[in-house]
Amino acid sequence: MLEKQIRETVDYIKRKIECVPEAAIVLGSGLGGFADSLEDAVAIPYEEIPGFVTSTAPGHKGQMVFGKKKGNYVLCMQGRFHYYEGYTMAQITFPVRVIKALGTPKLILTNSCGGLDPKFEPGDLMMITDHINFMGANPLIGPNEDMFGCRFPDMTKVYNKELAQKARTCAKELSIDLKEGVYVGYSGPSFETPAEIRMFQMLGGSAVGMSTVPEVITASHCGLEVLALSCITNLAAGILDQPLSGEEVIEVAGKAGQKFAELLEKIVEII
Repeated sequence: MLEKQIRETVDYIKRKIECVPEAAIVLGSGLGGFADSLEDAVAIPYEEIPGFVTSTAPGHKGQMVFGKKKGNYVLCMQGRFHYYEGYTMAQITFPVRVIKALGTPKLILTNSCGGLDPKFEPGDLMMITDHINFMGANPLIGPNEDMFGCRFPDMTKVYNKELAQKARTCAKELSIDLKEGVYVGYSGPSFETPAEIRMFQMLGGSAVGMSTVPEVITASHCGLEVLALSCITNLAAGILDQPLSGEEVIEVAGKAGQKFAELLEKIVEII
């Protein structure tokens, strides 16, 4: 059933685009502006794509955009699907399998998240070097999709070291202080409690957010090369004596958007 659905989706998309994208980029909350800069862009709303659900999260435009950036043909997802929206893990990771089936080899994931490291500041960019899955679920539960990968995929080298080094080089050339750390995936939609934040810090987490981890696990199963970047939009609960809000996340991500776009543009140019 999944194989048939993916084939239908891929066939539909291929009728809309000129060639196979060299990289796919998932744009998180408040970071969707990068897709607006693509040349010769073709946008396809999610509701028109077979097998896709609707993105309901604030700051997510809800469409695939295909176009050129620095001479490379790329696919951008302006918004993603989240577990907290009530979708299944299979639904929120379906686009990752479609990206693989299209023949696109590289996946760049972005998100807005809370900083666990007190040295972080809102607006900082962080490259994810590893993650902790604290969502209480795994997208690979159920019958294995043999067309994509093995039953027990190794997670030792999920985040591609070559892409990570290229990201470091790009950040250095742009004089961007690119932080690095471990991302904790949390289901949401409530923000974490101060006690949970202290636990995540003790476990070695650097940032916490409500996305990305299911997509990374699925991408690893598919054999995609993964790079993941976070925008630190706030310090997590209990670090500062102030309440958290979704509006703050989108506002700070928007302010950091230009810096994020410059880094993405540079990375796309050399990958």
